[in-house]
Amino acid sequence: MEILEKILSTSAELFAQYGFKTITMDDISRRAGISKKTLYQHYSNKEEVVNESIAWYKNQMTAQCHGILGGAANAVEAMVKIIAFFDANHRNINPTAMIELNKFYPDAFRTFRKLIEEDVEMMKANIEQGIQEGYYRPELDADLMARYRMETSLLVFQPNLMVNDRAKFIQVLMDVNEHFMYGLMTVRGIELYKEYKTKYINTKIAI
Repeated sequence: MEILEKILSTSAELFAQYGFKTITMDDISRRAGISKKTLYQHYSNKEEVVNESIAWYKNQMTAQCHGILGGAANAVEAMVKIIAFFDANHRNINPTAMIELNKFYPDAFRTFRKLIEEDVEMMKANIEQGIQEGYYRPELDADLMARYRMETSLLVFQPNLMVNDRAKFIQVLMDVNEHFMYGLMTVRGIELYKEYKTKYINTKIAI
């Protein structure tokens, strides 16, 4: 299992950094420090590697999110820590990666979309918790807001009028997060959000 973990983690890192089109099996074996023969013993072609690495990456991210949510004092802290977590990860992602995944590996993209349903449930639970705590507005439809958040998080990776370069990509992610949070919160929640934002979120944009 150790060699599989190495292949999948290496592949996910390369695909995130450079996109899916240009990375080859040679690139993966070289970065993983294994022979091509060893790589092909586990995966017969690049498409299999893409499919498996996408599922592996998404499951890793979901598991880390569960850990973050479980260690937060309240719904606002949980959400801010999740934002900070994804912000750190997105800074290392090539904005074209999602476009290439959808275009060249549609089956893997559909798998990715299906796995996002777990994130919808996590987000819904956070919103319901925040409403109960008095930090989120009570009239919110938690399921709708959770699905809206997941869709907007994917939107910035698609061709659109908002994103046209790397720096803009990072700034748009930050602005979308801010817009979503202020749409959720009560006055009490906003005060708490400002406190946690200062503590957890790095607002500097690395180009």
